Amino acid sequence: MESYLTSIIKQFEYYKSLGDKTFSQLTFEEIQWQSDADSNSISIIVKHLVGNMLSRWTNFLTEDGEKEWRNRDDEFVNNFNSKEDIIAAWESGWFCLFKAIRPLKETDLEQIIYIRNGGHTVVEAINRQLAHYSYHVGQIVFLGKLLKGNEWQSLSIPKGDSSKYNQEKFSKEKGKRHFTDDL
Repeated sequence: MESYLTSIIKQFEYYKSLGDKTFSQLTFEEIQWQSDADSNSISIIVKHLVGNMLSRWTNFLTEDGEKEWRNRDDEFVNNFNSKEDIIAAWESGWFCLFKAIRPLKETDLEQIIYIRNGGHTVVEAINRQLAHYSYHVGQIVFLGKLLKGNEWQSLSIPKGDSSKYNQEKFSKEKGKRHFTDDL
């Protein structure tokens, strides 16, 4: 289970980095873009993720993950004034997450915590949030790629480079490592 903690931190860092790399390619106007009034812009997705992170990870082991002060519906109202505001909010959510996860010990993992009064082991709660965040980060990346078109800089193996990528990977000795170690 100690390897689980190391791995899960790397997974969260990976998804944060995908968001970071997407933001670096976009303007404030692109981050604000919505296909229609009922769709979510990247900035709205960020606001929702941050609201969720602050609620779930604040006093993670001792309080319900759905805080009374959270206004989830407000997370879907865009009120960012600049790209810097969006990134600052993004960073605050991830800071809260990593502050809660990094000190965890193997003995914490079977502890029961609650989200809306539903009991989860710490492992289940972490896995739930990883799936939720990867889902939304995927939306952020997709929208970024859609907005940039041919100007998009790939965040994974670029089309047509799979053989080259695999050749590099198979040229190394077999060994235990996390897939994010050389990104």
